[in-house]
This record gives sequence, structure tokens and C-alpha cells, in this order.
Amino acid sequence: MLVHVVLMRFADPGDAAKAKLRLEDLGDAVPEIRSLEAHVDELRTEVSWDLHLRTTHRDTDDLRAYQAHPAHLELGAWLRPLLTSRAVVDYTQP
Repeated sequence: MLVHVVLMRFADPGDAAKAKLRLEDLGDAVPEIRSLEAHVDELRTEVSWDLHLRTTHRDTDDLRAYQAHPAHLELGAWLRPLLTSRAVVDYTQP
């Protein structure tokens, strides 16, 4: 199983809650997502990120299919202008 983790910082941290809801909708819209979790940071420290997304996929091909899915592309077009930065970690979990 391939795990895809994304951390996001927003220009307006209040946008993280809206983004969380929209990201959670992807779980139903994209068949290549095996599981999806999104969490908004609660402590807001100087090293915190605003939103954490974790998705799992059967393999790299499924991750790429998810990333190319129209629902993901549409959400990305809305989301990217709201972000100041993001970080991604992908790893295989048995």
C-alpha cells in the first residue's frame, strides 16, 4: 500500500477547515483512494502546518490516477492559490 501525506499552510488559516471538507469529498469521488483522512491543526504553534491530508492507494499507478482525476484537479485549482506552502511524503506501508 502506498501512503501519500500532504501538509499545507494557508495564507488565511481559516481556509483549512473549508479545504478539509472539500478534501474529504474526494474519498467518495475518486475510486483509486483506498482511505482518506484530513485534519486541521489545533495548537497553531510556530512550527505547525494548518492541514494534514493522508491518503492510501494500492500502488503508485493508483496515486497517479488519483492525482489526474478531474475531481482532484478541480480541487487543486481552488486550493493552490490559498496555500503559502505544502510538503509531501510518499511511502510504502506493508
